[in-house]
Amino acid sequence: MNISDFDFDLPAELVAQTPIEPRDSCRLLVLERATSALSHRRFTDLPSLLRPGDLVVLNDTRVFPARLDGRKPTGGLVSTLLIRHVDDREWVALVQPALRIGQVIQFTADFSAEVTAIGADGDRCLRFNRDGADLDWLIHQVGRMPTPPYVKSLLARPDDYQTVYAREEGSVAAPTAGLHFTDSLVQDLVSRGIELAYLTLHVGLGTFRTIKVDDVSRHQMHAESFQILEKAARQINRARDQGRRVVAVGTTTVRTLESVADPDGRVQTASGETTLFIVPGYRFRCVDALITNFHVPRSTLLILVSALAGRERILTAYEEAKARGYRFFSFGDSMLIL
Repeated sequence: MNISDFDFDLPAELVAQTPIEPRDSCRLLVLERATSALSHRRFTDLPSLLRPGDLVVLNDTRVFPARLDGRKPTGGLVSTLLIRHVDDREWVALVQPALRIGQVIQFTADFSAEVTAIGADGDRCLRFNRDGADLDWLIHQVGRMPTPPYVKSLLARPDDYQTVYAREEGSVAAPTAGLHFTDSLVQDLVSRGIELAYLTLHVGLGTFRTIKVDDVSRHQMHAESFQILEKAARQINRARDQGRRVVAVGTTTVRTLESVADPDGRVQTASGETTLFIVPGYRFRCVDALITNFHVPRSTLLILVSALAGRERILTAYEEAKARGYRFFSFGDSMLIL
């Protein structure tokens, strides 16, 4: 497969810049794989589109303020995106402009970091002049929400980039398929006999890293950490044993479930890292249906949903969404693949 097979044109005006309010009022494009039928609904219709007994699995990761803006000693601006915690004083980060080993970024008068190493992909290891809880507190004071680069407007409220069920902090980007859920919609799902389970995958570069090779099979995913607790594992296995559908909310949930599922789709309590890259031809073992957003061209996310629903079906659905003015990407509209 060539990466050009997953390309499409998108008018700039269809890239959502702000969240819709209320969250669950966004549009919902429903794709039925058995018939290729498309229908146009609202996200508030989701409970009626699912079956009593369906198990909806959500990623409860929480985004932390991973973007820190500072200055070089010469005064030049430096943008830093923290990616991965190394120890009490060190983080791996993306730094723009790229700095050399030994250069210092000053965030406040008494808060700085020094570049101590350069990774193979150009990321930087930063050693901060604070450690432990003090460093964590400072990051939360100085940092801001790391919204995607295609979102040009500042968030009016930082929690607009969190799901309502976010619990476990550790992501540098939101699992955006879950942004459409509200507390009342969650209650509606439960009242209709739809079961909810939660796992955690901390979203990092693995989800959003650009594919830089023509041959899709040569792309290497960055590792992202996950955890499935005993309660969720029991819920998933019970649903599989009883023939009930497992409905994943977002591609991060899909990758977590498929990373640990056995050939029968059963999972165990697990924690670790996943580099799973799902491409067309992959046989899904655990996930039966997916709630997702409209994704960036040539991205691993678009390739994953194409693996589930078929590339031609997905691209046809995207053309229909474009023609009807759907909003794309993180703050955009939603899609239900059944």
